[in-house]
Amino acid sequence: MEVNYRTTTQMVVLLVLLLSSAIPTSLAYRPGDFVPMSRMGQYHATRTVWHDMIGRHCPIFAVNREALIPIPKPTGYTGADPYKISFQVGREKFYVPWLFVINRKSSEVPMIEMNLGLQDGVGLLGFEGTQGLICLVTAKVVDMPNSYVELHPDIRNQFWDQQQWPKHILVRYTWEEQSEIDVASGFMFFLDQCLSLLIALIYSLLLVVTLSICSCIVCAILEFIRVRIILCHISNICSIGPQPGLMLSFVLAIYVLQSSQDKLTRFVKEAVAETNMPAGGVAKVE
Repeated sequence: MEVNYRTTTQMVVLLVLLLSSAIPTSLAYRPGDFVPMSRMGQYHATRTVWHDMIGRHCPIFAVNREALIPIPKPTGYTGADPYKISFQVGREKFYVPWLFVINRKSSEVPMIEMNLGLQDGVGLLGFEGTQGLICLVTAKVVDMPNSYVELHPDIRNQFWDQQQWPKHILVRYTWEEQSEIDVASGFMFFLDQCLSLLIALIYSLLLVVTLSICSCIVCAILEFIRVRIILCHISNICSIGPQPGLMLSFVLAIYVLQSSQDKLTRFVKEAVAETNMPAGGVAKVE
C-alpha cells in the first residue's frame, strides 16, 4: 500500500506540473505574436458590428510595423458626410474612440498612428519570462507625410476616387516599453495565473479522489473474494455444513480490509491450525 501511495503521489505531482505548464495565459503575449484587433464603422446613425481583422492587418507584439487596412464602403454612402471607425485591440479589448478617416475636412490623405504600451510579464509562479502585457493603446489620425505619399502614390489616387472601394488607410503601429507599473493590468495578469493554477489543483484533487475511490472499491472486491474463498475452504475442511452467506463474507471482508496484513496472516494461520487439531487433544506443531 505504501508503494502504491507513493507512486500515486508522484503521478499527481507530475500531472500538476504538466497542467500548469500547458495552461496558456489569456492576457500575456510573446514577441512576434499577432495581437487580435476588431473594427467598427459608423456613417450617419448606422453602425456596423465588430469585425475581426485578419492577421496581416493587426499589430504584432513588440514589433513596429505598418499595415494597410481596407475600409469597405458604408451603406448609404453619399460622400457628403464623414465616416469614422473605432477599434478594439488585444484580448483585453482596449477601446480606441472614434477616428474620422473620410471627409474629415482635410485635403491630405489620412494615416492612423497607433501607440501601444507594453510591460514585461511574469511567468508562472512568479519567475520572469519572455511574455509581456499590453498596458496602453492610443490612436490618432494625422496627415500622411509627403515621403509616404511619394512612396505610395496609388494610395492617394485610390483614396480620392469616389468610385473605388474599399479605401485603404495606412496604420503605423509603434510600441513603447512602459517602466511604470500598471496596477490594473498586473492584477489581472496575477489573477489569471492564480485561476489557472487553481484549475490545475482542483483537477488533480478530483483525479486523486477518483483514483482513491476506485482503489478502495477494487481492494474491497479482492478482499471479499479472498475471504469468501478462505471461509469456503474452512467450511469444507471442518465439515460445518452449508457455506457461509454473502453478508458474513462481506462483513469479514470489510474487517480484513481495515486490518493490517499481519492480522490477516495470523487469522489465516490460526484458522488452518484449528482445522488440523485432532479431536480431544492438542495439535503438535513442529
